[in-house]
Amino acid sequence: MKKVLLSLAVLFSMCQAKADEGMWTLYDLPPAVYQQMQAEGFSLPYESLYSADNAIMKAVVNFGGYCSGVVVSPDGLVFTNHHCGFDCIRKHSTVEHDYMLNGFNAQSYAEELPNEDLFVSFMVDQRDITDLLNEMGLKDLPYGQISEFVDSVENAVSKQVHEQDSTLRVEIKPFYEGNKYYMTTYRDFKDVRLVFAIPMSMGKFGGETDNWMWPRQTCDFSVFRIYADPVTNGPAEYSEKNVPYHPKHWAPVSMKGYKAGDFAMTMGYPGSTSRYLSSYGILERYAENAMRAQVRGVKQDVMIKHMRASEAVRIKYDSKYANSSNYWKNSIGMNKCIDSIGLVAQKQIFEHKLRRWQEKNNFPGPDFDQLNKLYEQRYEANRMFTLFYETFFTDQFSLRAFQSGAGRMEVKGPEDKPKKQYIEFRDNREEWDLDTDCEILGALLKNYRQQASSDYIPDFYKTIDSRFGSDCQRYARYLYEHSVLMRSGKPIYINQKEYTRDLGLDYGIDMYGLLIKLYTLLASFDDAIGEQEKLLCAAKLRMEQDMPNYSDANFTLRLSYGQVGGYTLGGQPSGYFTEAQSMVEKMLMGERGVIDYKAEPLMKELLSARDFGPYTDGTSGKMQLCFLSNNDITGGNSGSPVFNGNGELIGLAFDGNWDSLSSDIFFDRQLARTISVDIRYVLFMMDRWGHADRLLREINARR
Repeated sequence: MKKVLLSLAVLFSMCQAKADEGMWTLYDLPPAVYQQMQAEGFSLPYESLYSADNAIMKAVVNFGGYCSGVVVSPDGLVFTNHHCGFDCIRKHSTVEHDYMLNGFNAQSYAEELPNEDLFVSFMVDQRDITDLLNEMGLKDLPYGQISEFVDSVENAVSKQVHEQDSTLRVEIKPFYEGNKYYMTTYRDFKDVRLVFAIPMSMGKFGGETDNWMWPRQTCDFSVFRIYADPVTNGPAEYSEKNVPYHPKHWAPVSMKGYKAGDFAMTMGYPGSTSRYLSSYGILERYAENAMRAQVRGVKQDVMIKHMRASEAVRIKYDSKYANSSNYWKNSIGMNKCIDSIGLVAQKQIFEHKLRRWQEKNNFPGPDFDQLNKLYEQRYEANRMFTLFYETFFTDQFSLRAFQSGAGRMEVKGPEDKPKKQYIEFRDNREEWDLDTDCEILGALLKNYRQQASSDYIPDFYKTIDSRFGSDCQRYARYLYEHSVLMRSGKPIYINQKEYTRDLGLDYGIDMYGLLIKLYTLLASFDDAIGEQEKLLCAAKLRMEQDMPNYSDANFTLRLSYGQVGGYTLGGQPSGYFTEAQSMVEKMLMGERGVIDYKAEPLMKELLSARDFGPYTDGTSGKMQLCFLSNNDITGGNSGSPVFNGNGELIGLAFDGNWDSLSSDIFFDRQLARTISVDIRYVLFMMDRWGHADRLLREINARR
């Protein structure tokens, strides 16, 4: 074993200072990986990452189940990205008090705003339980029964853990395409309050123009606080009696800065990658991306038109638009990268190598011919499922119609009196706009018919043709204005003619029927494809057994390490940081009409300062805004802390670069970069714009 580790260390030491690929689990971090981290500038002991009382991971949180964050004070302050906190900020905003547009700064604990359904989770423990599950019968199960078996074990373990400590939660997830299973224990805090938000002009600076692009100047951060039970300092449901949480460990914030080549480490919760995916799976993903981008483009054109015409509409749809456009652009960029680097051909070459290794070593790996055939057979159904999902799970009416058509609404009223049984939709009219939603639905229905294969056209299109002259906009308007499903907060009696003959119910039933058709068809291939992809991963791991391999991301805590630094593309160096003057220049473009670069005059004044005081970088002599590092991230990593070699916080990761958007399925060592907001920029805005002295004292940044 020592010889293997030694050879791995030598192998790592031979590598140039290129991007260090890997989303590593912490509890079993390979010693060779840690040794390479040391070689690149990490100065803390191995135990400081996971097992020590003050381990770095103990300050990192799963933020809301969709982002990452970091605790930065002894009173439970949490930093995450502005776009991670965006929906919470939106829900507190009104036209009169528009915290999205104008920002928010609580002057005291009493002014910090609670957020329904928001939580943060701390990972408490993680372990490999594959052998235990195999002893319980996992290894003998057909592929299609594994998920149900694992879920049953998770439920049983969760019950036992919860009986011992009601603040804990357990997840059992597959790693390495189901070749291993890890059990992770979390502690969830459900009282999380908004403390500070930068104005949207800064938190979203650059908008869709700059999304996934470099250079960036976005001040992408927001601040929340964890509240706890006043007696136990443990998790508690929201209560006015709760007090700020006092963690045993929090991340020290550094004002020291960084320079090119300095060690950089992220910890966070990357959502999903598919780097073990076969070439056939990549071709399928390519088709999904193309369809997703096409449909979202139609939807977003309608949204932005209405948002620019009305502040009230903008508040309602800003978060929806941002969520949609993020992966619209990601899908376009990923396909561009798949083409530009010839990823399918690269995968095919590797698979040919793996096939020869299998034959030589008589290893029971995948049947590549069978895998190819399976993907070909489900190709069109999978493309249609993407079209269906992107079309029909968007507007308010379609969501209600689907719930009704699928029978997923709670039926209220006396069981013995059918005529008095009813369903009821929550009155949520403050969350959507009639004209905007109507036009979105009409545009998407028209687009669906144009894009769909004839076998996947729902029956309600016959009604559109016969009663509405094939006009999808007229049909959409009728549904919103006349369907009983649009009654909010009122009983809708399900055994009366107005419901059973409602066009909206017909629409929902047809939607649900088509979804079942697609699900059934896809499910007939899923198990066989999953089994072959699992075998492919197992064969790769065996062939490369002398090398450390990490598992694909699955929204569990991961570590990535590398260095601060830029990249070169087409002979042009990217630079590795942006500074204040570059933002002022973009603001001037905003004054000339570029909407994504518009900002308040005060922001331009602050960024035009001659002296940035303690926020000035000691090496460049400038105030640095955002920086690049070659850390390995994906969606879910938003808000991940970026640490220096001493375990001090130097930034918050918020994006990747356009030139490596294939990174979910392939990590490009030359081009892959993480874009992070400099923590000094964060503190500067809290100070000079927000005058948040109480928070700055609490954070007590190290100078």
